[in-house]
Amino acid sequence: MTEPQLPRDGAILCAVSGGADSMCLLHMIYSRGLKLTAAHFEHGIRGEESLRDQHFVENWCREKGIDCVVGHGDVPAYAAAHGLGTEEAARELRYRFLEDTAAKLNCKYIATAHNADDNVETVIFNLTRGGGALGLKGIPRSRGMFIRPLLDMSRREIESYLEENRVPHIEDGTNASDDYSRNLIRHHVIPVLRKINPELHLAVARTAKLLGEDEDCLGSLADEFIREHYDGESLPVSKLRELHRAVASRVLRRLCRERLSYEHVQQALELLEGTELKYLDLPGQRLRREQGRLFFRDGEIISLPDRELIPGRWLAVPELGLELLAEYGEKDGEVNGLFKTCRLKCENISSKLYCTGRKAGDKLRPAGRRCTKSLKSLFNEAGYTQARRSRTLVLRDEKGILAVPGLCLDERAKAVPGDAVLTIKIREI
Repeated sequence: MTEPQLPRDGAILCAVSGGADSMCLLHMIYSRGLKLTAAHFEHGIRGEESLRDQHFVENWCREKGIDCVVGHGDVPAYAAAHGLGTEEAARELRYRFLEDTAAKLNCKYIATAHNADDNVETVIFNLTRGGGALGLKGIPRSRGMFIRPLLDMSRREIESYLEENRVPHIEDGTNASDDYSRNLIRHHVIPVLRKINPELHLAVARTAKLLGEDEDCLGSLADEFIREHYDGESLPVSKLRELHRAVASRVLRRLCRERLSYEHVQQALELLEGTELKYLDLPGQRLRREQGRLFFRDGEIISLPDRELIPGRWLAVPELGLELLAEYGEKDGEVNGLFKTCRLKCENISSKLYCTGRKAGDKLRPAGRRCTKSLKSLFNEAGYTQARRSRTLVLRDEKGILAVPGLCLDERAKAVPGDAVLTIKIREI
């Protein structure tokens, strides 16, 4: 029999259903004298049979002096409320209960009784769904505080252990039903495969191990790429296109908030082709290709209202956390500090001065370029994203744009030394 490795450096919360696998695990931890608490979750699915399981676990733990915590849930109601299948809903509630209980009891580990046969079922189930290496690597031995000490033990070995140590267990009535996908695999698929290879669980474990090593390698390449190129919002499209698709797909999966299907990943990879602004809606988020980068976080698009800028008074622009001050003076030798200061030729400013955002059809004659350009084309040249464009200040009078701080000055607003100027100072609030 394969001897499970059990940690001795912290308290263990053991998930116990009352079935053969979990009772085997519970007895192994108990017989080694480790610090132990049993945790049983009653799903609210099987009525009296479910309560029978709960009482069985509680009574056995009481006989052995093992602390036992019981949780309750309404899986059918939770599944309906969240659009989940029964199995998925049960898993979510069960794992939430285990994590909460471990935190309250200060347990370092949560042990679950997944075994080698469970691993076979998982690999076959993921194969039928078209899973890649991540799905076919099977059940991980550990994930965070979760450990699976029985993962190398077959169900046959577990049953032998229970018999030898006279450990009772109960059978879940749903295990005999073919209503669940895993039961179909267990009852009809695995027996056929075992005729081909009686040691099927060992073969699957070996395959899962090899695929797991491949997945770890590809995943590390994806992580390295993200560390080097991700700025917290986006990645360069050209660099993503240079990656092997196997690595690029893992980069996308890591940066997207929700788990992506194969089809979603293919759509995201197709988004890398092309240069114009384009969006892709995925579960839980929208990807945006813009200015040569792929954005995973939507920059907030805002609207800046028109505000009159009166000389001598500070003007607040709360949307940007800025304030502006216009002051009259004479142009000195400085050319123009477009980021924090703009100096505009007074003679060519007509009547009132306004601080606004961009407007449809905006055009100007950038100083020194001897041509008229649309503001949109200047934004494109500068590589401004849509979010940044919406946050760009525009200084204008009734004739049109005078300056776009940080980008350009209109030819008619350009001052030379000796000209009377209106100086616009910009600072953070």
